[in-house]
Order: sequence, then structure tokens, then C-alpha cells
Amino acid sequence: MLEIQNVYKTFNKGTINEKRALRGLDLHLLPGDFVTVIGGNGAGKSTMLNAVAGVWPVDEGRIILDGVDLTAIPEHKRAQYIGRVFQDPMLGTAPNMWLEENLALALRRGKHRGLKWGISNEEREMFRAKLSGLGLGLEDRMTAKVGLLSGGQRQALTLLMASLKSPKLLLLDEHTAALDPATAQKVMDLSDKIVAENNLTTMMITHNMSHAIKHGNRLIMMNEGKIILDVRGEEKAHLTKKELMDAFQQIVGAGIESDQVLLSK
Repeated sequence: MLEIQNVYKTFNKGTINEKRALRGLDLHLLPGDFVTVIGGNGAGKSTMLNAVAGVWPVDEGRIILDGVDLTAIPEHKRAQYIGRVFQDPMLGTAPNMWLEENLALALRRGKHRGLKWGISNEEREMFRAKLSGLGLGLEDRMTAKVGLLSGGQRQALTLLMASLKSPKLLLLDEHTAALDPATAQKVMDLSDKIVAENNLTTMMITHNMSHAIKHGNRLIMMNEGKIILDVRGEEKAHLTKKELMDAFQQIVGAGIESDQVLLSK
């Protein structure tokens, strides 16, 4: 479903602030893969997601999604293929618009707009059913402004919006990092539900080792712009946090403290 082929990305090239963020990155995802991505600060995790989403062009390499070469396609045109949920609950929605209006915008992503009523009665009932499935009571607040929702409610809505059209790829960019532990777990449970129901190919960046191990069918660890560990299937199912950190130490050859991995339990 997704092929990242020998991708390089350097920021501030030729200056004192030069940063080689991706160094020949290769990654292939099968349809339905749910891959969790971990690594230290500066490992290249967010750069990889932004490269896939088209936030900036890559220096070398190709990005192919379901047979479509996205490498030269700008970010706004990739929106028809890719759904994304950001770390900040304030991103990804229009806070001064109603819930149903936000969902209508998500439903029309990548489509041509015409002069007709914004939301049909059929769409409104579909939105109500989808919101009811979140179990947060949002189906009774469809004409409330999104800016009035809590962080957890907003992330749940953004998850629904990102998956409403069953994108080819769903990107979860530390989407629980700004939430308290209890709310984060609820959002993760919703993520699992939405991914499974729609059979979405998904990449999720996280600093939470428990989430990385528990969720998804595959785990990759990045360091210095490359993938240094790729665990899947039964091996991932039986993986422990200690084994994960031991593997990092063995591959990188440095202590966790000295590298400041900043992974949480």
C-alpha cells in the first residue's frame, strides 16, 4: 500500500544548521498494516510522516501510495488519499464551525464544490450515527462549535473526520501526547476501533512504549533518519518494554540516558 523508496531529506543544507533528517529511508507497508513508530527526538519520525503527507518535498527517493507516485504531488492534492490526526487537538478542525459542518468538510475533501445546501438530511443522519459510535454523546451536540469540545472529544472527532472517506493511509502523529493518561487510552481504543472497522493502513508515531507495543501489528524504531528495528507478528505480540530498550542499546551502542530517547512507559 505504501512504498517509501530510498528517501533523503536535509534541512538548511550548506549552513551551520544543516540537519540530515532522513538518510536513505526505505519502508514498505502492506494493505491493512498498522505500524507504530518510535525513536528518540530527532530520529526522523515526524519528518517521515511530513514527507509522506507532502508538507515538504524530499531531496531524493520516491513515495508511492497504492500504485500512485506521490513524490511530486503537493500536500493539498494528497488529501484525497491521506487522513491525518495531529498531536495538537486544536489542529485538524475548524473551531468556530459546528460539528456537523466539520464532518461535511471532511466528507467533501478532494471533491469539487457546487452551489447546493451544505448538508443533506441523509448526510446529517449518517453523521449522527458515526458520532454515536464514538460513545461520547457528541451525536447530541452536532450544532455545537468544535472549539467548545474537550481535547479528548476533539481528537475523537478528528479521528472520525480523518477516516470518514476511508483514506488509503491514516497518519497518527503523536495524537494522544497532549492528553491525560485516561483520555489518551480512550482515544487509543477509538483509534483501534476505527482502524479495524475500516481496515485502514495506518502509521502512528508515539513516545509511549506501551502504546507502541500494544497497538498495531508492526513496530518500527528509527534513529538518525533510518529504521533500525522492524518487529511484526508474533514477535511483536510477545515483545516487552525491556526487550525493546535493550534492542535499542544494542543497535545504537549507547546508553538510554546519554541518548535522551525520552520514551515513556
